[in-house]
Amino acid sequence: MSSDSQQSAARFPSEIYSSRLARAAEYAGQAGLDALLISPGPDLRYLVGSQASSFERLICLVVAADGSTPTVVVPRLELAALQPSAVTELGLRVTDWVDGVSPYDIVAGMLPSGAATAVDDAMPALHFVPLADKLGRTPVLATEVLRRLRMLKDDSEIAALRRAGQAIDRVHARMGEFLKVGRTEAAVAADIGDAIVAEGHTEAAFIIVGSGPHGADPHHEVSDRVIEVGDVVVIDIGGPVDPGYNSDSTRTYVLGEPSSEIAAQYAVLERAQQAAVDAVAPGVTAEAIDAAARDILVAEGLGEAFLHRTGHGIGLSVHEEPYIVAGNDIELVDGMAFSIEPGIYFRGHWGARIEDIVIVTADGCESVNQRPHGLVSLPID
Repeated sequence: MSSDSQQSAARFPSEIYSSRLARAAEYAGQAGLDALLISPGPDLRYLVGSQASSFERLICLVVAADGSTPTVVVPRLELAALQPSAVTELGLRVTDWVDGVSPYDIVAGMLPSGAATAVDDAMPALHFVPLADKLGRTPVLATEVLRRLRMLKDDSEIAALRRAGQAIDRVHARMGEFLKVGRTEAAVAADIGDAIVAEGHTEAAFIIVGSGPHGADPHHEVSDRVIEVGDVVVIDIGGPVDPGYNSDSTRTYVLGEPSSEIAAQYAVLERAQQAAVDAVAPGVTAEAIDAAARDILVAEGLGEAFLHRTGHGIGLSVHEEPYIVAGNDIELVDGMAFSIEPGIYFRGHWGARIEDIVIVTADGCESVNQRPHGLVSLPID
């Protein structure tokens, strides 16, 4: 593992989480809510640094809009799961419960009758339904409240995203070690997974090795297909670095030399991706970034080959707000982080994608990925 990856921490200092909780309560009040009910997942990790998992027993962070001290409702046998978080340092209330006691009654008892509440996107129906029954009013999603927080990355988050970008760049730099004629996609992916961890990630969150016709499926993962001479191969990889912020980078490789047609079409894709990166600036809409890439591909007759949105936000989740897609008129703000990843796909033949993570700055954007964008030719022997 490299030295800069070892500098990361399991979580941020407690004052960062204190500020996030205060703003979450404030935004909840502005949205007309009495409280946020947050279960294990990326929102709980964002607010208190907890990596607890959700099981059949309810764990729930109750953040009241009145600014009172938040409470964590947790089964007694899961109390240890809170230790790595900032719960104790922040002085949050902890209400534990044992089997035979209804945690839903406990949560409902903390709130006024008919309270207006919102739950995180990750709360399982197993907990949502009985909570709604006990509250006497169906909660809404907390997405609109929490995205105001999570979309704007602070300096600590940006530093983590930079480390993640550098770590995945190092993996792509080693692709010649793994991607060879005669190997299966699955074998290549196994080596990539080991490299992702070796280069500073805590795990490999996803690995796409789309060779030849499989590259025309944007969400192909891996198979036992044997890589052949002339194959164009899409490698889309990423994972979290401590304290949980993700990398996500796609580069396209060819075993040998590409045909003149493939090279020409890839050059258009490269131009489209760069146009979208160049268009990023505060005040520009998300849909305008999508259009910057898409318009070039359409003008060159490749519009129908571009099957998906141009990008997605990234942070504690690989996919989060803001989404860079037609119809999203949200204006970009300094501190937003998202992918720019146009692709072209020709069913039954080949595909290509170029993906960088960028962070909006005061006068444009910073890319956390520095690997070249060109179609990389790898030796066939």
